[in-house]
Amino acid sequence: MSIPAASPPAFDAVGWLADARQLPSPNCDARPENVAIELIVIHNISLPPGVFDGDAVIELFTNRLDWDAHPYYQGIRGLRVSAHFFIRRDGTLIQFVPCSLRAWHAGASSWQARDCCNDFSIGIELEGTDDLPFTEAQYASLLPLLQSLKQAYPIRAVVGHSEIAPGRKTDPGVCFEWGRVRGLEA
Repeated sequence: MSIPAASPPAFDAVGWLADARQLPSPNCDARPENVAIELIVIHNISLPPGVFDGDAVIELFTNRLDWDAHPYYQGIRGLRVSAHFFIRRDGTLIQFVPCSLRAWHAGASSWQARDCCNDFSIGIELEGTDDLPFTEAQYASLLPLLQSLKQAYPIRAVVGHSEIAPGRKTDPGVCFEWGRVRGLEA
């Protein structure tokens, strides 16, 4: 007897995921009219770099980061960024921006001769660095999320930040297991 696969999480009408902790970020705005969500961009982040405990990333995405709490923060002081989703090392899934809005995650970017990837993409941040493996718990959250996004939106590709901003960005890094993600594209 086989066990039925769990159904992917569901989105509400504006793109909030029922299974995610919701922490709204002010760092978003309206997508351009008549632009479909076709791309998922995988990133990594930790603040300060390489530190995985604490809520600095959450505070950054919600404009509550104490810029004086760590010397590294002086170099990013005033930065206003967000992502749609953030997956912690323990697999906790947090959503900052509903999918219907444009999160500010990709910056200057281009995919298949289209600039401004924020206009037509979903940003997913994994708590990590370019050179450390991501956890099994993170993949256990990421893979169903990707399946749900592909069911809800006309996603054409899943790419790394490095692919849409080459020379400027290197994430998600060499330790990200693309084989797990690419297998979902069939």
